Amino acid sequence: MGIQIDVVAGYPINDEMERVLGLAEAVGEPVSVTFMWEGREESERAVLVPAATLALWEHWAPTAYPTSGAGDENQAVAEEPELAHPKEFGTFTLFRRRVGGRTAVARKGVVVAELLAPDEAHWLQEKARNVRQGFMDPKQRAAFEEFLARQASLDEQ
Repeated sequence: MGIQIDVVAGYPINDEMERVLGLAEAVGEPVSVTFMWEGREESERAVLVPAATLALWEHWAPTAYPTSGAGDENQAVAEEPELAHPKEFGTFTLFRRRVGGRTAVARKGVVVAELLAPDEAHWLQEKARNVRQGFMDPKQRAAFEEFLARQASLDEQ
């Protein structure tokens, strides 16, 4: 990640949320967000990932983010979040997914970013980076093989 931006939305009302969402869209990089929702004592941390960046991460990540870890069999079944109406913040609309906990951020009917849990965002970014670094596209592989073929053998050196 080239840019690290941390934002605290004290009481996320329409224009404050719109500024945070617009910031993530404008920089094209993930933005760490801490929400201090009115009426709640605990803050909520998330990473706002632009849609194009998330698509790239998900393209290169070989598997989906694990939803449960080893030893979770004894834990109580997680409560399913209640269905809620989309929340509008200026030109942006937030759609909370019931499965996976992500929140899609749309503007004028187009998803421009997603809010992810910090652990999921970090995992996706790391997996995508590791796979991408080990990949050569066909043209690059052919050029590299041609380069190696032109090199003198160790015996000739």
